[in-house]
Amino acid sequence: MTATETTLPVRVMIQDVWDELPLEVPADTTVGELKRQALSIPRIQRDPSDYVMKFRGFELRDESASLEAAGLVPNAALVVIPRRRRAAR
Repeated sequence: MTATETTLPVRVMIQDVWDELPLEVPADTTVGELKRQALSIPRIQRDPSDYVMKFRGFELRDESASLEAAGLVPNAALVVIPRRRRAAR
């Protein structure tokens, strides 16, 4: 990261493990890269495409967009949830 590159602090909640991960990433990080990074921290083995990332209740569908372009603000709270609901046992 260069001195001119801005960082964006975010909080990512991973529903599978109910952990909130405070991260500070470059503002030009893509939504998809942040999702992959967040899922790797608790060592979730499932394919990242099996998950969606939501901000303020809405799915961030364009995973190629930067966090800045997606409208994230400092300390944004994001949620990563499975794309499909799982059956209750």
